[in-house]
Amino acid sequence: MLKLNKKYWFLITAGLLLGILSVIPIRTAIASWQSPHPQAILTLGGDPEREEFTAQFAQKHPYLDIWVSSGIPPKPTLAIFKNANIPQKRLHLDYRAVDTVTNFTSLVDDLKQNRIQHIYLITSSYHMPRARAIATIVLGSQGITFTPISIPTNRPRESILRIARDSGRSLLWVVSGRTGASFNPRFRNPSYASR
Repeated sequence: MLKLNKKYWFLITAGLLLGILSVIPIRTAIASWQSPHPQAILTLGGDPEREEFTAQFAQKHPYLDIWVSSGIPPKPTLAIFKNANIPQKRLHLDYRAVDTVTNFTSLVDDLKQNRIQHIYLITSSYHMPRARAIATIVLGSQGITFTPISIPTNRPRESILRIARDSGRSLLWVVSGRTGASFNPRFRNPSYASR
């Protein structure tokens, strides 16, 4: 009897995950059809070159608002965009994210409130495979699609293990609303962050 219960729990869990994963391509296809062109720019922070690239990119897309998630501090960020003649009213600086998964989960409601269904996603080329995996799950589950724009770098691509880990965390967020970021000792213990 116990084995039978475990078997059913496994089947139920597998069925739920399959159901969630099958909804994402449908919601993404609908978003792409409704908004074939990006309506905003989202830059993932972590390297000043990303803000500089985004400022240049935004000059070519003057009607798109720009979200920068946990980038460099506000003062240098504002200076980069000011030097590129990007009006400050187009900028949305957000510092709630503590990692790549929360770059998306902390902003997805803001994008939805602004009725954004399609974004340009800007990050470094080494980081883009993981960012795409997370964006597909987090944004796709909310009916938002994206067009990736990679900034060339010489750094090697991130490992499949990191991509798989953060994909799992993204699925956890879809199911429970939690990202698992609190399991990272860097964010639980302030003395650890200074090491």
